[in-house]
Amino acid sequence: MSNGLSSLQLSPVDLSQKIKLGSKAASIEGPIDKTALQAATSTLLARLNELQEMFHADGRHALLLVLQGRDASGKDGVIRTVYGAFNPIGVHVAAFGPPTPLELRHDFLWRVHQLVPPRGMVGVFNRSHYEDVLAVRVRELAPENVWRARFDHINTFERMLTDSGVIIRKCMLHVSREAQHERLQARLDDPTKNWKFRLDDLKDRDRWDAYTDAYREVLERCSTPSAPWYVVPSDDKTVRNYLIAQMLVDTLESTKSTFPPMDEAVRTAAAGFD
Repeated sequence: MSNGLSSLQLSPVDLSQKIKLGSKAASIEGPIDKTALQAATSTLLARLNELQEMFHADGRHALLLVLQGRDASGKDGVIRTVYGAFNPIGVHVAAFGPPTPLELRHDFLWRVHQLVPPRGMVGVFNRSHYEDVLAVRVRELAPENVWRARFDHINTFERMLTDSGVIIRKCMLHVSREAQHERLQARLDDPTKNWKFRLDDLKDRDRWDAYTDAYREVLERCSTPSAPWYVVPSDDKTVRNYLIAQMLVDTLESTKSTFPPMDEAVRTAAAGFD
């Protein structure tokens, strides 16, 4: 693309290097033509709509997008903007909050497996099974020997899903401490949004470094060729949405989905009907 957008794309985390999760990694270096970026995003969203229709009709695969990020990193915004391009009949959104008493009586993946999209569907997890090695770790909700064993469980679980036809893409929406402060303050100041503010939002800001360490280990241990992690610079919402939309277009195009041919019995029965 022109206007400096050709190099603006996501790549899976590079496990040969230390993963950068500082403030600089939350934004894109250099000037960006916002008008061109918005136009390019609109084109990508239209393409997503076309691809999803074929993907749904083809029915050979499912697509699961996992969204993780600190408070106010933009998970809802991605769902509203990017997933808003899809036909709702082929999309399922699942949000994961604290587990219920029933869920706590099962293994930690029990509630997650039930919400994995079936073939032909595009699903998104707003938070996910990774909370069990992030929030559980940082808030000390379980002993280390419990949450640390879950890395291997997660990798095995995701490998089973991909072997069954589920395409997994995982995005950490990386926001800087400064940008998060601005968004949380704006949320407090807006009567239509301050109901979203929780005391845990403030407590988790005090745990910033602990969350950084937890996220880094998640990325290092659970980014695989079949279920890669992407770090998405998310200080700029327009950049964030463009990058995720582009990655999803590339992913859906790689499935080479097609519309199935008409059943011959239907074709024969429908010939010349009035």
